[in-house]
Amino acid sequence: PRRAGRAGMNPAGCAFHLVGVGGVGMSALAEVLLARGARVSGSDRHFDEGRPLPVFVPLAAAGLRLLPQDGSGVSERPDAVIVSTAVEPGNPDLDAAAAQGVPVRHRAEVLAALAGAGRCVAVAGTSGKTTVTAMLGWALAAAGADPTVVNGGAVLDWMDARHTGSVRAGGDLWVVEADESDRSLLRFRPDRAVLTGIGADHFPIGEAIDCFRAFAGRVRRGLVTTRAAAALLGPGVRAEAVDPEGFAPELGPDGSRFHWAGLDWTLRLPGAHNAGNALLAAALCRALGCDLERVRDALADFRGVHRRMECVADTGARRVLDDVAHNPDKIRAAWAAAAARGRVVGVWRPHGFGPLAQMFDALADAFAGLCGEGHPLFLLPVYYAGGTARGQRTAVELAEALAARGVRAAAVAGFDALRTALDRELRDGDTLLIMGARDPDLPAFAREMAGRWAGVHLESPTPCACVTDRGST
Repeated sequence: PRRAGRAGMNPAGCAFHLVGVGGVGMSALAEVLLARGARVSGSDRHFDEGRPLPVFVPLAAAGLRLLPQDGSGVSERPDAVIVSTAVEPGNPDLDAAAAQGVPVRHRAEVLAALAGAGRCVAVAGTSGKTTVTAMLGWALAAAGADPTVVNGGAVLDWMDARHTGSVRAGGDLWVVEADESDRSLLRFRPDRAVLTGIGADHFPIGEAIDCFRAFAGRVRRGLVTTRAAAALLGPGVRAEAVDPEGFAPELGPDGSRFHWAGLDWTLRLPGAHNAGNALLAAALCRALGCDLERVRDALADFRGVHRRMECVADTGARRVLDDVAHNPDKIRAAWAAAAARGRVVGVWRPHGFGPLAQMFDALADAFAGLCGEGHPLFLLPVYYAGGTARGQRTAVELAEALAARGVRAAAVAGFDALRTALDRELRDGDTLLIMGARDPDLPAFAREMAGRWAGVHLESPTPCACVTDRGST
């Protein structure tokens, strides 16, 4: 973009075309560009296939022009075509950009340039970064800091017909989620940062540690993290481990409590992982000089993030939870929080052939440790969003590996078979936990089950992005 520079970027008056605009990262970038005065168009394969995503509604209301993914979005020669890592060679918009000499920029590069115009706080980590980003933005807003927030998930209280929920348009304090899956977090040079944790997900653990070490080296002023992550980073990395020795929040089925910094903290979100997320957000707020009592009160009112242990229905006897959990750590955290109320009936969909193969043994270990004592698991086929990844391992193979270890796991052919199986399995007192990333049909199915089984009527789909940038083109 012609107005980009080392000190940041002013997009006002510029024109951008976003390829795969339905992805949660791309839709958030589109919204923030529009809020900053840019002219924005976008294309998405779901639009071309006649499958409009809910996120298209607030984006159109904000001024996005949604166009076919056939190169027509480049015909007006925008200042830049913006892509995510999911966009592969041969995409018609990319071919048109090359033919017409229009520069192509990565989503993270543009976001880093925007945030570089002010103070930037980046939130990274294998698990929990979306929730911490949301908590941090929510608390800073309550404390009067007026942050601009760009997140990888929709804050429930920020979502409406004109806003995706992934963005809060504010001042020059930026709070952004930084993604390690494609190492695009290394495009940021934040003033401060949060590292939520380190685990094997998109890379083996050694590569993940190296990636987060490199990110830590790019933080200008201060990094807050956990004792476990600090130990993996090693003594050569400057980081403040904020969880005290023996940190053990008091957990209930509908929230948690803990004591920190001389204050008693209460959360509406279940699970020890969410107490840890809140602690990291509070610690970063403290580093920025915020009044901790105002931060505490804000976090007590925080309702959560779409598809992060989102309670779609709860009648007391029947509960439906929806979560993006796609790696072993996230699955364990979600399952443990759900199990606080009794028996869990789990549904999980692998979010790609590569990730399933990479984590196959670790996933088998995770589910084998969770699905005992009558907790059944149903596995949907691998979600294939197009591209070059194929085969490798399947949900059927994972079900067979779990069955060999005595786990009640069954692979189902699709959502029709899943409905039939759940109709036979579910009973009063159960929690139906639906997990998986990328597939926009998962949150829709959770809402359907809220009506079919829990008897909760939901007026309309939530207006938010339901796919990630990996698979949104």
